[in-house]
Amino acid sequence: MTDAHLANRAVVFAYHSVGVHSIKVLLARGIDIALVVTHNDNPNETIWFESVAALCAEHGIPTLFEPEADALFNAVKELAPDFIFSFYYRNMLPVDLLALAKRGAYNLHGSLLPKYRGRVPVNWAVLHGETETGATLHAMEAKPDAGAIIAQTAVPILPDDTAFDVFGKLTVASEQTLWHAIPQLLAGTAPTITNELSQGSYFGGRKPEDGRINWQQTGQQVYNLHRAVAPPYPGAFTDQNGHRFIIKKARLTALPKANLPQGICVVDNVIFGVCGDEKALNIAELIYEGKVISPETCKQLLESS
Repeated sequence: MTDAHLANRAVVFAYHSVGVHSIKVLLARGIDIALVVTHNDNPNETIWFESVAALCAEHGIPTLFEPEADALFNAVKELAPDFIFSFYYRNMLPVDLLALAKRGAYNLHGSLLPKYRGRVPVNWAVLHGETETGATLHAMEAKPDAGAIIAQTAVPILPDDTAFDVFGKLTVASEQTLWHAIPQLLAGTAPTITNELSQGSYFGGRKPEDGRINWQQTGQQVYNLHRAVAPPYPGAFTDQNGHRFIIKKARLTALPKANLPQGICVVDNVIFGVCGDEKALNIAELIYEGKVISPETCKQLLESS
């Protein structure tokens, strides 16, 4: 191994599509990836994203799956990496582990820090009706998403984008951010921008129950919830007449008729979700018991005793 490679040695913690594409960027930029640490897939989770483990197997990169803390520390210490990178790895890395990186430890976060620190930032941004988000490469420290900002790339959130749509854009933004930052990190010339804690908020993870629809909210609020959790995420749902319905595909529209009750209804063979203002969701695909149902079937379920 050459001295140049030794100066560019990295240990990478990665998962998800961002992890896959970020590893590809490191390889293309000549980074010597000595080890990748990743997660085992959760059998209870819908795995719609690309596999870091499969990529590492293809390239012959040594891989560990959720190792014990002591074993992980010793493995990284022995490798003496120049860099540690975290790309959508789901666990916080302890400070003593980060300190093993001789030239710095960096994380890719799915928002334009300091906004939307914490978990599932794309889903939160869509839920709150943001029109822009992006990818941020920042230094890692004890507090999550709080280290100095190295580089950022913004992407638009269009009015009908779902979180899945935005995540696709974010994956490309992550590639771009890392691609432009790596030469500066290697040269020791990467700029740093203060990541002001006072200017951003932390957000926690989301559970399937958080997708429950409150039809008293405005149409835009309900539509944002749908967009934020639409499949392949668990989906926005409502319980009506003893049945649970999950919205798969919808668009925001005006009420088709006046004085419709709030919630799911069928008008002229079209399924609507009536909200608390003069708006409704025109529901193109509604799921019941795991299958997309027709307006006729929906009407029958709503009218059954």
